Amino acid sequence: MLEISIKAEEIFAIGNYIITNSLFLSFVVMIVLVCLAYFLTKRIKEIPGFFQNIVEACLEGLLGLMDSILGDRHKSEKYLPLIATIFIFILMSNWLGLVPGVGSLLVHEDGKAVPLFRAPAADLNFTLTLAIISVIVTNLLGITALGFFTHVKKYFNFSNPINFFVGLLELVSEISKMISFSFRLFGNIFAGEVLLTIVFFLVPYVVPVPFLFVELFFGAIQAFIFSILTLVFLSVHVAEGHAH
Repeated sequence: MLEISIKAEEIFAIGNYIITNSLFLSFVVMIVLVCLAYFLTKRIKEIPGFFQNIVEACLEGLLGLMDSILGDRHKSEKYLPLIATIFIFILMSNWLGLVPGVGSLLVHEDGKAVPLFRAPAADLNFTLTLAIISVIVTNLLGITALGFFTHVKKYFNFSNPINFFVGLLELVSEISKMISFSFRLFGNIFAGEVLLTIVFFLVPYVVPVPFLFVELFFGAIQAFIFSILTLVFLSVHVAEGHAH
């Protein structure tokens, strides 16, 4: 019988630490990315081949996009690892969750069959953790750019009542970013997973293929949106250094 769970299912536990199917797939994604990074760094050449040209073109395009937001190539190169890592990690998480057969591998837990793998972004714990990391890291980078007291003054400004109220609004805004970030990514990926599950269950052969390509596209779009919003918020925190 078709069963859709809004929360990630437990597949095994290490002591008191529960491993869910979404967490398990996120570990797989990390292993794949580490192996891929190792393989690619070993194949870098002074005269790039076809694949290296594609990678360099993508990086140059991303740097150009970051330039348009940050307004400084030095800053773009400085923060490229953060933005690119967020994009690639979410993209691979979304795409590996759509690989045919991933949801068909089942394990038996508490008398019922549950999928061994689940798209990490279809778990609110994953998206909330990623959102918290994004907000905290952008604030830490803001502190390194402005100095601790200058950056924190944006949230706790006691110079007058208006500035104090505005600072509280800024603090609430940072918290709301975590919520909006996590639910936006979770909602889109979980909805796509539910759609594919239902379509594969009802019409298991040719019909689901177009939906699969649509979800591949939306998986890339969601990774792009999350990383670009992180970049925009980062640019706000960093750019304020010029105003003081």
